[in-house]
Amino acid sequence: MTAVLSGKVALVTGGSRGLGAATAEKLADLGADVAISYASSDEKAKAVVNRLGSKGVRAIAIKSDQSDLASAKPLIDAVIAEFGKLDILVNNAGIAIQGQSVDDPELDGENYNRQWQVNVMGTIANTRAAAPRLSNGGRIIFIGSLLGSYVPFAGAADYAGTKAALVGYAKGVARDLGGRNITVNVIQPGVMPTEMATEVLGDDIPDALLDMHPIRSIATLEEVSETIAFFAGPHAGYITGETINIAGGLGT
Repeated sequence: MTAVLSGKVALVTGGSRGLGAATAEKLADLGADVAISYASSDEKAKAVVNRLGSKGVRAIAIKSDQSDLASAKPLIDAVIAEFGKLDILVNNAGIAIQGQSVDDPELDGENYNRQWQVNVMGTIANTRAAAPRLSNGGRIIFIGSLLGSYVPFAGAADYAGTKAALVGYAKGVARDLGGRNITVNVIQPGVMPTEMATEVLGDDIPDALLDMHPIRSIATLEEVSETIAFFAGPHAGYITGETINIAGGLGT
């Protein structure tokens, strides 16, 4: 595999599991030194760092709760203190709280509000902290969701709203940073085999949901992380402000 990211430094937020871990490994495969942030599991984060290190790159894990907006600057400071710079920011960390409709009298407003805090305000805080220190020609990649532009079932209004908000924000950031040749794009996966998806859907993907996909399967983490790696790499330098769906045609 060609080390097209050799000499680059990447930060993947929420990198201790699921798509974040898969993305961190893909970027390391391409030669990047990688920092991951994580909120709770020291053990999972350490395991990811060990896997990254086995690929011959430098890697660290930084505990950082994205719901705490004050944690953004120390996170970026820690990455730059360790590696000397930051070239690639993958805004992956987020939570999914779904299942209640907006007219549900038992709606857990506090929990849904926390989702906005983590998914939107926390992501914005990390982006603001990183932007002035990101290398010219760098990359910012937001991990959204197909639900940000297509909502095929009830009970997902707040989650969909948080992901739609990232699309508008990313377009603005792309305009702000274009003069420094920093590209800013949004990747919108559909359903993936992650702990987050299992928490929402259970252990089995319903046939009714699969039937909605022209390609009747869910995405693999490899398929999504490969696309993220492309946008992090040298061949995507003239693509910015875009939103890319990886959802097997769902929503078309």
